Formats: sequence, structure tokens, C-alpha cells
Amino acid sequence: MIAAVGCFSAMDACMKQLTAHYGPMQITALRALFAWPLIVGWLFATGRVQHLLNARWSLHLLRALLGIVMLAAFIFSIRTLSLADAYAIFFAAPLLITVLSVWFLKEKVHLRQWVAISVGMAAVLWMLKPEGGQLMSLGALAALLSALCYAVSAVTVSVLARTDNSGNMVFWLMSMIGLGAGALAWPDWVPLSMELLPWMLGLGLTGAIGQVCITEAFRLAPASVIAPFEYTALIWGLGFDWLLWQHVPGWSLLVGATFIMGSGLYLLAQQRH
Repeated sequence: MIAAVGCFSAMDACMKQLTAHYGPMQITALRALFAWPLIVGWLFATGRVQHLLNARWSLHLLRALLGIVMLAAFIFSIRTLSLADAYAIFFAAPLLITVLSVWFLKEKVHLRQWVAISVGMAAVLWMLKPEGGQLMSLGALAALLSALCYAVSAVTVSVLARTDNSGNMVFWLMSMIGLGAGALAWPDWVPLSMELLPWMLGLGLTGAIGQVCITEAFRLAPASVIAPFEYTALIWGLGFDWLLWQHVPGWSLLVGATFIMGSGLYLLAQQRH
């Protein structure tokens, strides 16, 4: 999960660089299409190709739809928000995963964990309050929508992992997102620029590796255990913001993130007991 978060943060930085040139749906399609050859190579190298047709198609289609909305919404949000600010809102996702795991996966969450979840959610809201109207901006609302789609998708992975091979989940997700987002973006498709090719290749490489890692993570461990590791994205986001865009975070983001990560670590400690 830690490796997945690092890869996805690098992918997000690539996507933010591309937002000045392409629309959210086209970038969503490019993210899947550039990762697709790497996913196919991984399937052949690990001998997972023979399992591709053994799939629960309804859940794969649902996950692909959620993936398209999640990616397009997040890309829309980082057009105007820094990565760290977008992650601050997206931090609602691990908390939502833990909540959803109770209803859909029948995982047990104790009262003390519910308190930690409540503190974390309050910190997410408080972090953006000093920014005035930013919490209700279109970018912030898009990040919240992305977080909700991610949480539902993560629970779907846990359900699919009971019957489907991890190679199936990664391959069909990338294939369906590429086709679906590509079809939606086609009417307004902008020709690709060779100058931006390194960012597109980085998008595909980090996205492919991250997708394999996160699929394996949710296959190997309960959702409520690995969800708190999402918070390591803040460290990556702060680093990329400073390195690529010279953006320095405000104190409210750092204080609020401390409470969020504390809530997540507490959830992890309680689950181990």
C-alpha cells in the first residue's frame, strides 16, 4: 500500500502537469492507455493471462465506471488546487473505506475507532476552513466526489478478490477506463504533443505499478487495516508541490493533517489488537 501511494502521488504530479494542455477526461484516458501495455506485459510475465475471462463482469463494469468518475473528478480538482490541498480533502477516502467495510465486508469496527474516524473527518473539514470559500469550490467538491468513488471502488476490490484473480482486476479496469474515458473525450480530443511525452510515459508507468500494488494490497489484507496508509500521500504531495511548483503549505494544512494521520494510525493500532 505504501508503494501504491508513492506511485499514485507521482502519477498525480504528472496529471497536474498535463492539466494545462488537456481536459480531465482525456487525461483519464491517457492514464489508462499508457499503462495498458505495461499491465499486459505484467500479465504475461506472471502467467495470469489464462484467468482473464473468469470474471464477474457486473462488478468490473461498476469499478470501471467509478474509476472514470474518480480520476476525472480528481484531475479537475488539481487544476486549481495544490496536490497537498487536494489530498487533504481526499483523506476522507480511507475513513470512508473503514465505514463502508462495516456494511459491505462485515468487518468489525469498535466505538473507539468510530471516535477516531469522527476526529479525522472533522480535521479534514477544519483544514480548509481558513481558506474562506475554498471548501465549497468546484475543485474541492470534485475532490470529495473522487474520494467517495475511491472508497466504494476499494470495497469493490475486496469483494472481487474473493473470486477473481488480481490480474483480472487490473487488466479489465485499465481496459474499460481507457475505452470508456477515450470515447467520452473523443469529441474534444486534443492532439498529443511530443514535448509532453515524458509526462505521459511517467503517467503510464507510475499508474501501472501503483494499480498492481493497490490491487495486491486489498487482496492480501482487510480494508480497514491498510486504509490508514493512504495518509503517506501527504508527504509525497508536499514534496511534489515544493519541487515542481514551489508551493509552500499553510499551517492549517499541517496541523489538520497531523490529526488526520493520528486518527489513521490509531485505527491501525486498534485493528491489530
